[in-house]
Amino acid sequence: MLKKVFCIFLIICLTLTPILSVGAYEPTGIEITAKSAMLVSLDTDEILFEKNADEKAYPAAITKIMTALLILENDKYDPKAKIAMTEEALDLISGTGSSVSLMKAGQEITQLDLVYMVLMSSYGDCTLLAAIHYGGSVENFVKMMNDRAKKLGLKGTHYENPIGLHSEQNYTTARDTYILTKEALKNETFKEVCESTRYTVKSINRVLSTTNYLQDNTTEYFYTYAKGVKAGYTDESGRCLVSTASYNGYNYMCIVFGCPADTKNNFTESRELYRWAFNNFGFKKVADTENPVAEVEVALSLDTDYLSLYVEESFVSVLPKNADDSTISIVPHPTDNVVKAPIKKGQVLGTADIIYAEKKIGTVNLISNENIERSLMLTVVYGVKQFFTSSYMKVLYIIIAIIVVVFIVSVIRLNKKNSKKRKIKYIPYDQNENKKR
Repeated sequence: MLKKVFCIFLIICLTLTPILSVGAYEPTGIEITAKSAMLVSLDTDEILFEKNADEKAYPAAITKIMTALLILENDKYDPKAKIAMTEEALDLISGTGSSVSLMKAGQEITQLDLVYMVLMSSYGDCTLLAAIHYGGSVENFVKMMNDRAKKLGLKGTHYENPIGLHSEQNYTTARDTYILTKEALKNETFKEVCESTRYTVKSINRVLSTTNYLQDNTTEYFYTYAKGVKAGYTDESGRCLVSTASYNGYNYMCIVFGCPADTKNNFTESRELYRWAFNNFGFKKVADTENPVAEVEVALSLDTDYLSLYVEESFVSVLPKNADDSTISIVPHPTDNVVKAPIKKGQVLGTADIIYAEKKIGTVNLISNENIERSLMLTVVYGVKQFFTSSYMKVLYIIIAIIVVVFIVSVIRLNKKNSKKRKIKYIPYDQNENKKR
């Protein structure tokens, strides 16, 4: 009866949320020309849209996200300290076709200025200056970039140079770029720099402007909710953009690689994806810690025979605003169908898959919300039972059975042998033979 009541209650409470969505939706009324793209909720890590997210892409200046992150993480970085342009950096950038700052050898700027010139204005000479200063050499700095990528788990990324100059060995993916950029945005200086639209380098009397037109209200691509991060372009990579946007408590990151070179689709398509997300999706609390979602049998306790399992934490998911609760369900996977006491409050006893519209959108932990004590008497009985039903005892039983069988067979054989010895041979009496004597 208890199980039937629980099942009815469970059906009523079919709500839960994903930790990380692995699904994606199809935007309506938007043509995505980008070769690869992603739109991800920064609040929940849920993917709202993806296209070839794991396909190799040439990142162009998007490479400088990693470059800037390594500058800011470096022990040598001091925002107020001065750094001078070098002949080495100017020689290395010459003939590459990269944008340059027009600084002369010996001119000084602060290290914070340098970060702005690398990340905001994307100057190649400043990027090489940074690589030499913080890495000892460009080659070593590139090694640092690849080591950091490996540490972040970027399996589809490899760097050949810190600028983003085209190379078959300088590549990444949209998914890796999301991981990298989210890590970089944890750095407050990085966040401040990439979200700025203008910056003045006082020592050389230069006003820098962002290359992300979504942020620049002087362009036709301006989007008031955009907040960074980096644009890039080469003939081979096409138009690329990594950006974020925030509105009404919702935060998204959009990544597009490989938009046609003769367009500005990296800006327009990112903007349209943001609009689609803000208009069609919302937060939905689909799990709480107050309602049970599964039940398991309890052994070795006199307190209770069954234990209800609860979601470890409340979760919120980004779902279509018209999402129906009936399309959300939970499939529990208890670690065991029978759980032995003692059980501690908060103990993880399984997981549950969260299903929306017949697709798995996340996994959550299931826990006990109470302490259950172990019964000494039941434990002793259980121990005795386990002892006599253990594998070792089963082997012992087999050995004893074999010994008994051998003994019985031996006894039977021995009895037969002794029986033959006790038999007397009968000789018929011959009267004639006796007379002759």
